[in-house]
Amino acid sequence: MRKLLGVTTFAVSLVLFGATTAGAAPKPVGEVLTWGTASVAKVPIPDEARSGVTAIAAGFKRNVALKDGRVIQWGVPDSGYPELDRVPVEAWDGVDAIAAGNYHHLALKGGKVIAWGRWLETKVPEEARSGVTAIAAGDGYSLALKNGGVIAWGWEKINQGQMNVPEEAKSGVTAIAAGLNHAMALKKDGSVIAWGANKYGQLNVPKEAMSGVTAIAAGAQHSLALKDGKVIAWGWNLYEQATVPTVAQSGVTAIAAGQLHNVVLKDGKVIVWNYNGQGQMDIPATVKDGGITKISSTFYHILALR
Repeated sequence: MRKLLGVTTFAVSLVLFGATTAGAAPKPVGEVLTWGTASVAKVPIPDEARSGVTAIAAGFKRNVALKDGRVIQWGVPDSGYPELDRVPVEAWDGVDAIAAGNYHHLALKGGKVIAWGRWLETKVPEEARSGVTAIAAGDGYSLALKNGGVIAWGWEKINQGQMNVPEEAKSGVTAIAAGLNHAMALKKDGSVIAWGANKYGQLNVPKEAMSGVTAIAAGAQHSLALKDGKVIAWGWNLYEQATVPTVAQSGVTAIAAGQLHNVVLKDGKVIVWNYNGQGQMDIPATVKDGGITKISSTFYHILALR
């Protein structure tokens, strides 16, 4: 794990969304917003991502957005992995979904997975070249959903079991999530499956998440599930990122997880807890203006779509 900076006591950051004041200019639809002190969050958002964006994915070094079926990418150049800077021509149009890992990104186009970045992560297996309906990217590995079953591939040297898909995740799956070195799947019956590294109990799915779950998210070494508007969390709890505050125990509509923080949407509010070492909880005024529809998070920063 990378070195952690700062110490934070348990806290919750709330953003209240209000109506636009009379005479104020209308806010752009599909505008990408970001915050956090990580270097990638400080890179200006490109003009083309300030309206019309329909999907976002936060990566460790780069962010990606989807606009009119085209992938937009920006972030911090990395001389060690220059291939991550080049979005393949195939992802310039017709893309349906995107995912961002640490050093590689994915796009889904007509059921085919497209990958770019560090080469060991970008060797897409033949079975993921057609019929795929969902994608997720972790640290050195990728997940795809095809015919209700999970496909996993990546750099075997870092495999801690996250690429060894269990039998119960090979059918009946409706959603997938990729953490640092553990993976998650949501079954049709609302139950959650997790596999891979379990040093901090991130695979120990609580009884409450065995049914009725509607969304999942994987952090660095902790896991989230959404059930009846309530966030359920388990795994690494160093900064109480796996301790759900009262405000996130009802009415939540979307979830995302970082290394030591979580971000959720609730009733027009953005809620972030619990680590603020890189400014994750310092929600900017542009986000406080309201209208956030989607969220994405990685190690140290957060993306939002308005």
